[in-house]
Amino acid sequence: METTSPSKVSSEKPDRKTVERNRRIHMKYLCSELIFRIPPQHFKPSKHMLPQQDQLDQATTYIKKVREKVETLKRKIQIARGTRESNSPKTSMSTSIKSPVIEVKELGPSLEVILISGLTKNFTLYEVISIAEEEGAEVVSANFSTFGNNVFHTIHAQVKVTRLGMDASRIYGRLQKLVG
Repeated sequence: METTSPSKVSSEKPDRKTVERNRRIHMKYLCSELIFRIPPQHFKPSKHMLPQQDQLDQATTYIKKVREKVETLKRKIQIARGTRESNSPKTSMSTSIKSPVIEVKELGPSLEVILISGLTKNFTLYEVISIAEEEGAEVVSANFSTFGNNVFHTIHAQVKVTRLGMDASRIYGRLQKLVG
């Protein structure tokens, strides 16, 4: 009878069946870790009721949405700082935006107008407010601030007459003409 030494047993490779079983166990663990990290309110219906493939699909969708939000926030930060995307690690905070940035958001009965321009602007905050009011908005708050060579105008408004509403696209068009 031949006996095997302990060193000989440990040097043998595990068979393919064992390797595959260990791989599947590891993948199952990684999938459960991923699904655990996704907020439960993102899963429709409850994540406990979904098959694993559907859970992974919804997790993928959630990650894509979060990535898009991060990219949007990065762009907004760059606009707020007055910088453009560049490969250089040092960007000047005093750079100005070459063309004005206009953003008009209609949030139900509310409206938010953000206008970013350089210091050599050809318009006043009063003109921006007038355009919003002429299009059916009642301005709730308006302010401006400067940062570097940029001027940030922010206006919050509500619909004067709910029945008539207001047209955000017309306000946007008129603002483009004003600053253009």
